[in-house]
Amino acid sequence: MFGRGMVAAGVLGVVVVHQLPTLPTTPVLWVGTAGVLLVALLAWRGRRLGRGVLRWLASALAAGWVGFCLTAFWAHHRLEQVLVAQNVDRVTRVELRIENLPRLLPDRASFEALVLWAHPPGVPERIRVTWPAGGWRGPYAAPVPADPPFPELHAGQVWRMALLLRPIQAARNLHAFDYERHSFVSGIRAQGTVRGRPELVRTDRWVSLSVVAERARHEVRKAMDPYLQGLRYGSVLRALAIGDQDGVDDADWMVFNRSGLTHLVSISGSHITMLSGFAALAAAALWRRLRWRGRLLAERWPARRAAACVALLVAWLYCLLAGWGVPAQRTFMMLAVVAGAQALQLRLSGSRVLAAAAVAVLALDPWAVLTSGFWLSFLAVCVLLAVGASERSPGPITERSSAGVPDVPAADSVRVRWWRAIRLAARLQWAVTWALAPALAWLFYEISLVSPIANAYSIPLIELVVTPLSLLLAATALVPGLQTLASGLAWLAHGVLYLMMQPTEWLARLPTIPIAAGPVWLYLLACAGAVVALWPGLPTRCRPLPWGWRLPHPAWGWLAFLPMVFWAPSTPAEGEWELHALDVGQGSALLLRTASHALLFDAGARHSRDSDEGSRTIVPALRAQGIRRLDALIVSHADVDHAGGVRSVLAGVPVEQTFSSFDLASWLRREARLVGEPQIPAALAASPCQFGTHWSIDGVSFEFLWPMDVRHTRRSKETNDGSCVLRVRGAYHSLLLTGDIERRAEAALVLRGLSPADVVVAAHHGSRTSSSAEFVQAVTPGHVILQVGRWNRHSHPDADVLSRWADAGARVWRTDWQGGIVARSRGEGLTMYSILESSRRYWHGRRP
Repeated sequence: MFGRGMVAAGVLGVVVVHQLPTLPTTPVLWVGTAGVLLVALLAWRGRRLGRGVLRWLASALAAGWVGFCLTAFWAHHRLEQVLVAQNVDRVTRVELRIENLPRLLPDRASFEALVLWAHPPGVPERIRVTWPAGGWRGPYAAPVPADPPFPELHAGQVWRMALLLRPIQAARNLHAFDYERHSFVSGIRAQGTVRGRPELVRTDRWVSLSVVAERARHEVRKAMDPYLQGLRYGSVLRALAIGDQDGVDDADWMVFNRSGLTHLVSISGSHITMLSGFAALAAAALWRRLRWRGRLLAERWPARRAAACVALLVAWLYCLLAGWGVPAQRTFMMLAVVAGAQALQLRLSGSRVLAAAAVAVLALDPWAVLTSGFWLSFLAVCVLLAVGASERSPGPITERSSAGVPDVPAADSVRVRWWRAIRLAARLQWAVTWALAPALAWLFYEISLVSPIANAYSIPLIELVVTPLSLLLAATALVPGLQTLASGLAWLAHGVLYLMMQPTEWLARLPTIPIAAGPVWLYLLACAGAVVALWPGLPTRCRPLPWGWRLPHPAWGWLAFLPMVFWAPSTPAEGEWELHALDVGQGSALLLRTASHALLFDAGARHSRDSDEGSRTIVPALRAQGIRRLDALIVSHADVDHAGGVRSVLAGVPVEQTFSSFDLASWLRREARLVGEPQIPAALAASPCQFGTHWSIDGVSFEFLWPMDVRHTRRSKETNDGSCVLRVRGAYHSLLLTGDIERRAEAALVLRGLSPADVVVAAHHGSRTSSSAEFVQAVTPGHVILQVGRWNRHSHPDADVLSRWADAGARVWRTDWQGGIVARSRGEGLTMYSILESSRRYWHGRRP
């Protein structure tokens, strides 16, 4: 128990480092180390009462500090890899080597690369490169294949190319995916876009083990592709074989998430364990039959140890082929510990194996704790070990005859063995589903009720049929002359997967339990409740509690889920409002909340036919904040950076009322034709945003100040000036949302007597055609928000506009520098803060 406690303390030390906004300096770490050593020395040399507890705490402090210091030193080293300022947003000549399996799309290719040489210098070692095909024709056009086609890209190739380099910077919103963290965990410190025609210099085939493994993955993918073309779930078969998930459709990921099957599509520990188990059985059977110099090999070395070594070798090769993800690392480390215990004839419990695997994983990659796979995989194994141990009975189970007398031992009854296996599998699946439910609710803001049903039939089919067939397909596709066999395997594997997906898609359409984002203690409480409810033997395994207390009955553990399920984020009171200026790049999306209503002003940009800010940012933000419906959706005008996400918003949440300065229904029908998708249901009511329209809810008044007229269509030059302008007045503060109006509309508003506002969202992203001096002086805000994208092609915002707002006494907030902006109007005052500064971590790059 002592060793496992020290491992837990070390893991905690690693986790603490990753919560810091800035890393401690090296002198601070050395001073802290001296202090920890002094405390540990005093605790171990002390002779007072309770010295055992003091020694345990001192040892835990030392273990935690070791994890803290090692992680901090590694993080300092990684932060030194930075793109220097003079290379930012400039073209740089580099020579680089491809380090991973490239992602290939019709209109672009992307890969991770190791920079070998750069001019000018100052480029990080590892970067992510995007090679576009060129000829982009807008967000609604189909991808244009490269002409000429991309060359065959694979790991080990050394290219000389010109890159437009930028540091890793992505949108930052509340409770949203942190792409900067994701890149930092992978060691990627900059991103580059290819300019001109790159030149292939050479191919380093054997430069490193990782390059060899990635080249092997490339060859397998290249061999499998002809057999998977045209198959609905061909990309899923490839993902099961080599872990290449790039081709899996977003709609399929949604089905897997809602049905709880994501762990099966990814190469998880169960896949690796199954394959290594088969290899161990085959090796043991062969080892017992082979002879050398007249003696059986099993007489020279036990078959059990030989099988463990073979299993470990197969697991290692498969982990490399699968991309060496965190679940694969955890599984391999656990198998390595078990194999080592077999070789040394040691008896290790499951918890000790798990602790040793955690130490090995974090020693290789201290950023593994920042990935969800680390926690989900280790938590799942803990549940399996605990439930499996509780299922063991102290004595043999017997069947009884009709007379009630014990008849046949269960060990001799096939039916009883099958029944026990099915019952154990069902209990394990039930336990894993609900034990992981709090963690999955933290990640996806919902709990799937159909997960146990979907996993009941999917696990045996995927694990025992589809995955082995996919691996056999990968093996036979590499062997010349076995095309017929490979085609048959592909057809059979896809047929089984296709049949399995039919009920799964139906289950995924059923409702889930929505979970609003809440404090960490909610999820920890639910995890503790799951432990109590799913581990019936817990009361007998724990030491007696002090003062005669007893652990609650297991059924009471389910009550710990209720705070998480019914949690509702705080909302404004009567007369108060709250504005969320979402970070959607070069676009606009503003979420406004009152005491019991929610309004969305604009829906962000559309980037391509299958990607927009509505599905990427807005709908997840609504779910995280517990917003189940929108009372009003206002689309200021028909530009794609304001209306591009409307379709996804309408599909993601019910909308009661829409307002727009154009014919939104016709616009949505046209967009449906352009993207090749069916028409989506519109809101219950639709109205134009026109001067004079006003309403009041929850003590907050809303009034449209512009436009003056209603038109179904507007000329391109009039689109911006026809934007909806909304004034919001609460009991304490006022807000002005301006869309993309320009100087002419601003002048008309000022002429009609525009009143001041406490917060203004600057018109047209801070363009020089807006925010005139008269308009700025008329509204005289204390705060102005600019929704802009970093390095946008329009050079927004204009420097003169920024100076104009600052000279008027307004504090300027920018989403490209500070992420999402939150403004809260309360009786005690107006509060403004940015998501980036309020949740900064040390890997977040410094903005200007």
